[in-house]
Amino acid sequence: MSTVGFMDNTLTRVLNAVDEQQAEMTLLLRELVRIPSVSGTDAENEAIAHAAKLFADEGMEVDHWQIPLDDITSRPDFPGVEVERTEAWGVVGRVRGSSDGQGAPSLLFNGHVDVVPVGDRRQWSGDPFDARIDGGRLYGRGACDMKAGLVAALWATAAIRRAGIRLNGDLLLTAVLGEEDGGLGTYSTLARGWRADACVIPEPTNLDLVPANAGALTFRLSVPGVATHASRRTEGVSAIEKFVPLLIALQQLEARRNADPDPRARRWDIAYPLSIGTIHAGDWASSVPDLLVAEGRLGVALGEHVESARDELEQAVAEACDGDAWLRDHPATIEWWGGQFASGSLPESSDLIDRVRSAHAVVGGAAQETYIAPYGSDLRLMTGIGGVPTLQYGPGEVALAHGPDEFVPLDQVLTTARALAALALDFCGT
Repeated sequence: MSTVGFMDNTLTRVLNAVDEQQAEMTLLLRELVRIPSVSGTDAENEAIAHAAKLFADEGMEVDHWQIPLDDITSRPDFPGVEVERTEAWGVVGRVRGSSDGQGAPSLLFNGHVDVVPVGDRRQWSGDPFDARIDGGRLYGRGACDMKAGLVAALWATAAIRRAGIRLNGDLLLTAVLGEEDGGLGTYSTLARGWRADACVIPEPTNLDLVPANAGALTFRLSVPGVATHASRRTEGVSAIEKFVPLLIALQQLEARRNADPDPRARRWDIAYPLSIGTIHAGDWASSVPDLLVAEGRLGVALGEHVESARDELEQAVAEACDGDAWLRDHPATIEWWGGQFASGSLPESSDLIDRVRSAHAVVGGAAQETYIAPYGSDLRLMTGIGGVPTLQYGPGEVALAHGPDEFVPLDQVLTTARALAALALDFCGT
């Protein structure tokens, strides 16, 4: 923090206000987790509307608008979607600073409300949307990724207001949908004109600092075959068998692309994963399958152009096809669809990482690590399209996100709220 010695009456009042709201904010988090806001469902918009009400209840100026889907999704730099939506909404809350935009820096907290499907419910120890609390942890789909972070940001914002503190610069809070499948919500927020001088996304980082993300590109690989009766399988061509050399080629490509990652990404076994997520082939057990469709994601290295990453995968598939007698004349095809996450990074000129580290320390947070995340996020939209210096810092461990019995430690939610409140005082000024 640039004025870290300011553990004075102002900060004390705000932190006391944070602490006094613990029970209220835990209840709020439970309410939000209980909204089953899976990407592409009506509950996504329900969660946005709920956030808009919470912002208004805390006295914020609220911009709650319907996203013009046809216009937004047709733009050349739109990052893509993987689920269909007929309606989508955005919301931004603002606590206007005393300078009214005249010189004092503004700060934005950005959080998404959409969640991934629950998967096999039998692997959960309870209802995925029950939001139960056990042993200081709050369980539920979206608790970690990332409704807890959004609530912590609201908690911090509310505490400043309740403590009677007027910031010099604007403090903004946005709740977005569509982060899990491309970034529709944040892209639309930027398209609407919302900006700030810095942004913190309280994604689950286990309270560590993440100033950069690798990217991830969704692709679809179609492998042709020739159908025939299974009893005469040698007279057909199995698309499943022809997928095998392509899978080997993709595994070899992943190894090459991860031979020398950025040092900040070496904490991961694979910094830029290339994985196959779904495979569909055949339509009858007694037939040789004439088509296999595999969908996956290609990790994009930090600073790598999206087009370059695509070219490498396409070249690897082309070479594998050229090495197979059937695929040489009937090559597999590649389609780039769904979420297209470029990499993103906090500019080296920004002091945001130092400010967040200091804010975390001044409220009693433990030592932190700094690293590159191996997944895409809205950080790359904020820093790229928006030009807003952005980093990730928030409660929960990302390894728990998207899995059964997802949870967030409530003490980390409290620490995040306290640190974000301290950051706002420092960054926006009082």
